[in-house]
Amino acid sequence: MSSNPPLSASAEPARLSMKQVLICGAMIVTLSMGIRHGFGLWLAPITGDRGWSRETFAFALAIQNLMWGIAGPFAGALADRMGAFRVLIIGSLLYAAGLVLMAVSTSGLAFTGSAGVLIGMAQSGCTYAVIYGVIGRNVSADKRSWAMGVTAAAGSFGQFLMVPLETWMIGTLGWQEALVLLGCAALMIMPLAFGLKEPQLAGGPAKPKQSIAAALREAFAHNSFLLLTAGYFVCGFQVVFIGVHMPSYLKDHGLAPQVASTALALIGLFNVFGTYGAGVLGQHMPKRYILSGIYALRAVTIVVFLLAPLTPMSVYVFASVMGLLWLSTVPPTNAVVAQMFGVQYMSMLGGIVFFSHQIGSFMGVWLGGRLYDATGNYDIVWWIAVALGVAAALINLPVREGPVVRPAAVPAAA
Repeated sequence: MSSNPPLSASAEPARLSMKQVLICGAMIVTLSMGIRHGFGLWLAPITGDRGWSRETFAFALAIQNLMWGIAGPFAGALADRMGAFRVLIIGSLLYAAGLVLMAVSTSGLAFTGSAGVLIGMAQSGCTYAVIYGVIGRNVSADKRSWAMGVTAAAGSFGQFLMVPLETWMIGTLGWQEALVLLGCAALMIMPLAFGLKEPQLAGGPAKPKQSIAAALREAFAHNSFLLLTAGYFVCGFQVVFIGVHMPSYLKDHGLAPQVASTALALIGLFNVFGTYGAGVLGQHMPKRYILSGIYALRAVTIVVFLLAPLTPMSVYVFASVMGLLWLSTVPPTNAVVAQMFGVQYMSMLGGIVFFSHQIGSFMGVWLGGRLYDATGNYDIVWWIAVALGVAAALINLPVREGPVVRPAAVPAAA
């Protein structure tokens, strides 16, 4: 045959309609990301009832983020080879089990196993990397960044929707009952997964055009992939530190709990616009500039927040601006991965980049609790987040977004 499609191309047309992929993918991300976005609301009631330190709670969520990152490349590789459907089913079951066990854990070790290990593994199978793999295989390249922005915006809407709901559930039903109900909600991912069942993968794994080992060697030898991965560490550090510790930070400064829940909801609301906007911009300008701008603006926003008088209004302004920048890194980062390496192993390679994000998440949430217990405040961690934002802005500037050159593919066309 004289045809020699790139590794991102398929011999068959996409089997799923873009509308179906976006609706089902968006609803899954709305559930999976919406549930986790409110975990910081449980810090005070759980540590108060159990008599645990903040570090105990923070360490469990740090393990959650780390496990999410560790399991991500494996979940992504399985989704790339066997289809996302199976991975989503497993992720839904693990998510529900983790939330229920989180409610009944009476020791720090058990809490770490449920809130940390189980939920972290669950999130690796039902969030962005797996969903974006389906988008990459079923949405044309000229609409891919936009489609990723739509899905990320849905996850952001889930944050906006779920935080007030979770606040109400904790206050009305109690924190344990609220977790059990969330576990039931996580099971709704399973019926939605049927909408992402790709027919070309239904009979078993597709014949690979490139081995997993070759794909990994190619990625880790690519300097821009390493820079992108390093920058994503900062994203994880900043958003998870703020998402988990900001409610307690505001409480320590005498602000009412409603201020924190409103702030988290505003982050979710404005994140809808930020992630969608980043996806649209990614169709028209270099994504490295989008990423550098996001990280730089985060650093400036945190500095202004720390230097300004702390009032409910300053918190709401900070939350709104940070919301625009919150997960807006996700569409351009994943679009660059697809642009460089194609979509055959997109979920796996996206999972590797996300692993760096989750190492940052681990450090952000754990260091927040650790340094709070050591110093009595969060000041040092806030300024670390500022410094990392500046570093990430610089790291992303040299990223080259073009597809990798594969000399071995040239002779096949002869």
